[in-house]
Amino acid sequence: MEPLNTAKPLITINDIGRKYVIGAEVIHALKSVSLTINKGEFVALMGPSGSGKSTLMNILGCLDTPTKGEYILNGINVSHMSDNELAEVRNSEIGFVFQTFNLLPRSTALDNVALPLIYAGINKIKRTERATNALKNVGLGNRVDHKPNELSGGQRQRVAVARALINDPSIILADEPTGNLDTKTSIEIMGLIEDIHAKGNTIILVTHEEDIALHAHRIVRMRDGLIEKDYKNTEIQTVSRRVEEV
Repeated sequence: MEPLNTAKPLITINDIGRKYVIGAEVIHALKSVSLTINKGEFVALMGPSGSGKSTLMNILGCLDTPTKGEYILNGINVSHMSDNELAEVRNSEIGFVFQTFNLLPRSTALDNVALPLIYAGINKIKRTERATNALKNVGLGNRVDHKPNELSGGQRQRVAVARALINDPSIILADEPTGNLDTKTSIEIMGLIEDIHAKGNTIILVTHEEDIALHAHRIVRMRDGLIEKDYKNTEIQTVSRRVEEV
C-alpha cells in the first residue's frame, strides 16, 4: 500500500487570469493558470520576459488581484480583497526577499528587521528582542546597529531575509534574491534559503538563473501567460557549507 500524502495545500489557484487595458489594447498577462503549492515545498518560478512570471508573482504575493479565477492562500480567499485587506494578509502570511533588498537607508539593521512588527502592533521591547534574535539567526548578531551603507551586499540580503522571517509567515517569496550578488555571496545566500526551507518554511523562488532554480525541489516554467511545464527537480543542488559572515 502506498503511504498517504499528508501534505496540505498552502496555495491553490484556479483558472487565474490577469488582463490590463492600455488604451484600446487589452494585454492578457495571465490567461488561465491553475496551481497548487503544498506547505513545506521549495518551488522555483521561471520564465522569459513577457511570460507572465512577474504577474503571477505579484498575485501570489498579494501585491495584485486577478481579473478572473480564485486564489486561496492558507485557507483564505484573497482573490478580490481590497488593498487594505491584502496589506494585512501580506504582513501576516508572506515574507518578501527582493533583488534590490528594499531596506530603509537611514535605519539600522535592527530597525529594518523590526519594521513589519510595527504594522503588527507589537510593542518596542518585544520588537527589539525578536529582531535581535532574527539577525543572530542569519549571522548578523554583531551588525544590529549598522545601516545598509555600512553592510556588504550579502549582509544586506541577510537583513532582508531576517525581516522576511520576523512575522513567521506561511510563505517566503524570494524575487531574484541573488540578482545583485557575486557568485560567492549568491552561494551563501542560497545556503541560507536552504536552511530556512529545511526548518519547514515554504519557499517560492522567482529567478531567471538556471543554476539558482536547481536549488528548488520543484520548477514551474511560464510562457505566454500559461504554465508551460511543472515538474519535480531531480538535479537538486544543495549548499553544504555553513553560512558565515560575508
